[in-house]
Amino acid sequence: EKLKEGMDANFRLFITALPDKAFPMGLLQMCTKVTNEPPAGLKAGILRSYTVIVDQDRLERVDTGAAQWRQLLFALCFLHSTVQERRKFGSLGWSIPYEYNNGDLTACILFLEKHLYNGSISWPTFQYMVCEAQYGGKITDNLDRRLFKTYTNVWLNNGTCQEGFSFNPKVPIFKIQDNFVYKVDSHEQISNYHAYIKSFPEIDSPEIFGLHPNADLTFRVKEVNALFDTLSETQPKGGGGGGDGVSREDIVSEKAVEIIGRMPEPYVEEEYRVRINKLGGLTVPLNIFLYQEIQRLQAVLSKVTFMLKQLRLAINGEVVMTEDLQACLEAIYGAKVPGMWLVTVAGDEFSWILPTLGLWFSSLLMRDEQDRTWLMSGRPNTYWLTGFFNPQGMLTAMKQEVCRKHQKDANKWALDDIVYHTEVTNYTNVDSVKSGPPEGCYVHGLFLEGGAWSREQAQMVESEPKTLFVPLPVLMVSANLKNEELKSRKDSYGSQGPY
Repeated sequence: EKLKEGMDANFRLFITALPDKAFPMGLLQMCTKVTNEPPAGLKAGILRSYTVIVDQDRLERVDTGAAQWRQLLFALCFLHSTVQERRKFGSLGWSIPYEYNNGDLTACILFLEKHLYNGSISWPTFQYMVCEAQYGGKITDNLDRRLFKTYTNVWLNNGTCQEGFSFNPKVPIFKIQDNFVYKVDSHEQISNYHAYIKSFPEIDSPEIFGLHPNADLTFRVKEVNALFDTLSETQPKGGGGGGDGVSREDIVSEKAVEIIGRMPEPYVEEEYRVRINKLGGLTVPLNIFLYQEIQRLQAVLSKVTFMLKQLRLAINGEVVMTEDLQACLEAIYGAKVPGMWLVTVAGDEFSWILPTLGLWFSSLLMRDEQDRTWLMSGRPNTYWLTGFFNPQGMLTAMKQEVCRKHQKDANKWALDDIVYHTEVTNYTNVDSVKSGPPEGCYVHGLFLEGGAWSREQAQMVESEPKTLFVPLPVLMVSANLKNEELKSRKDSYGSQGPY
């Protein structure tokens, strides 16, 4: 109140800060938040480029081939907004989310301008400078580089400046909003470009970016999940309520009792060592893998049981409520997995990562069932590959066993000379698999994103609309000599291989 008396009514305090969870919530609620975020959408992105980077003076800088200059200028801005918009689709857009910025676009525009001053354009040179030198300087993944190179080859060529060129897919899966055609116009006035860009559809079709329409559904789900997470984090986290209402601590305590009651029996090392010896001992690679999996699963069981018991004691006031226990309480109340159950103090992955506590605990029971059945009854007919802590270790152990099996052959196999051999079977139901293969193993539990498997055509096909994930049939995984595998692929798919 004393400050207000001598304070100017027009006084404003600007605080500049990065997003941080430690920022005081009360101060944030009192403030008027001002952010400078990148434009969302193709229309906003190109319009910003034609406001901040491209002006009337830049449109008139090249006299010889002025129409081509203006068309390629628009194509560069369209490409820049496209590669930025792909980031919102996560790993479907780019394997690595690169920080493209206006400096990349400006550098490409300056190169094009100077290149046109020297005469007619060299398309390979122009494409190389955009793809490999300017934007490509940030790209580290080979598939991302291949994708960007495809963009430049298709959108930055002699056909870009010809009448009838458009960025639309030739045969769209879904109709573009209002049947809009994204074409390359040549206007002499910047105002005409502004008017054209403002006529773009409000909602961009993923097919303009070269993606399947399902990618938009993935993006929307990601947005909604982020919104719900934000709402959940900003909810008040006070103590118990009054009257007859059940307090938060009581709810968590009951949930802890329920989880403890459903926890599997702990593994005793002396007992499962005896069982593994009956399966052939620790000289068998897959038995070593099972031994390691049980050790890690037992570590999870012990930690979860201990923390839940400690949490109940802390709620009853019998032990101190530490920060870890408080975080565990808040996570369980929000139906989330406590962070201490997922990662270690050093940040290493401790268990498996799933979005909700229900899914995580169900996975715990299923993992225990697979390991315990394997331990008590012998190897399963098919392995739930995603139910292991180290699925790559399981495949490596299988490869070692196949290699040992061929040690008596005339051409002895060496582990360094063999590669994986995979076949998609006709088994869609795990219960249909009555026995394992003669060599190698069957695995299940894998899903495809961004594609589907056709049993009739025995090949990959496009995803069906609004179906994000498609389960793969049971796979037969084995090993083969590298030379024989390459020969087999060449005979089946030609010199280029399957991909």
